[in-house]
Amino acid sequence: MKHRSNSGSSRGVMSEALLTIDRIDVRYRDVQVLHEVSLEVRGGEIVTVIGPNGAGKSTLLNSIVGFRHPATGSIAFNRVPIDKLPPEKVVQLGLTIVPEGARVFSDMSVLDNLKMGSYIKSARASRQETLDLVFRFFPRLHERMSQKGGTLSGGERQMLAIGRALMSRPALLLLDEPSLGLAPLVVTAVFDTIKQIAGTGVTVMLVEQNVHFSLEITDRAYVLENGRVVMEGSGRELMENDHVKRSYLAL
Repeated sequence: MKHRSNSGSSRGVMSEALLTIDRIDVRYRDVQVLHEVSLEVRGGEIVTVIGPNGAGKSTLLNSIVGFRHPATGSIAFNRVPIDKLPPEKVVQLGLTIVPEGARVFSDMSVLDNLKMGSYIKSARASRQETLDLVFRFFPRLHERMSQKGGTLSGGERQMLAIGRALMSRPALLLLDEPSLGLAPLVVTAVFDTIKQIAGTGVTVMLVEQNVHFSLEITDRAYVLENGRVVMEGSGRELMENDHVKRSYLAL
């Protein structure tokens, strides 16, 4: 059963797809992880992929950014094929990932961590402007500007990881489990900030175990189970779906 929704959002979602994934198969040696996965992300949307552990969600993100190449199928970003490109080429096109685990440079200051995110040529010219924007999203990072990344709390490290990704000025921001391991109040703050980021025109795609929070803010969502897309629809449609309620929203 699949749900499709053409509803837009107050952020001005464009009907044209920014990211198009068409029937990709992804393997690790002899193990096939993704099976004919197809999805799209339109400009201005927040799109969420939910599913159980081991469903292939992180593999999907890694395939988009070039860490893993599909065996078959295609991935296009702004109509440019990217399924055979290395990660450094993908980020130059305007697509950036925040990997799972809030990875930061522990021995570098918060400011230097952020500056590392603006290494591509297109981002360097507007580094200060982007830095000011990141500090508006995350005032705590401004307060901790001189502090080493490794001394931050878990929530602050996640803020730093997202902020560093924004420094590359992405058109599409991929987030892999942004709420993982965070306290409930911090989770709320992170998701509020994701909405604010989307409000500035950055398209967002996230993989998230916290299904309630993610479906609350998403325009559209896909359910990935055993490496296959088994359901799709608006965030509201999936929150009201019996299978999603039983499998992902039951307390």
